[in-house]
Amino acid sequence: MGILDLLGLGNKTNDIQEYVEKGAVILDVRTTEEYNDGHIEGSKNIALQVLHSKISEIKKWNKPVIACCRSGVRSAQATSILKENGIDCINGGGWTSLQSKL
Repeated sequence: MGILDLLGLGNKTNDIQEYVEKGAVILDVRTTEEYNDGHIEGSKNIALQVLHSKISEIKKWNKPVIACCRSGVRSAQATSILKENGIDCINGGGWTSLQSKL
């Protein structure tokens, strides 16, 4: 793992494909308004602001998670929160970029 990977700037395509193969859920952590303006088909929307209160719901999915947002900043925060709560997850970055890797 290189420094770019640690910063979330490395090539994530292989990691994303691994998570897709494991049946990962795409979790979009943007606001409902942003999500409604465009999103990855089949993704779930839980805004970063309420993520803490939805941890038990996410755990019930019993699947790994690929978090995304507009640019990758909020999804990085969401990934930290999810990992702290024992959820297998990866930061997928911005949703449009992620969509092109799926």
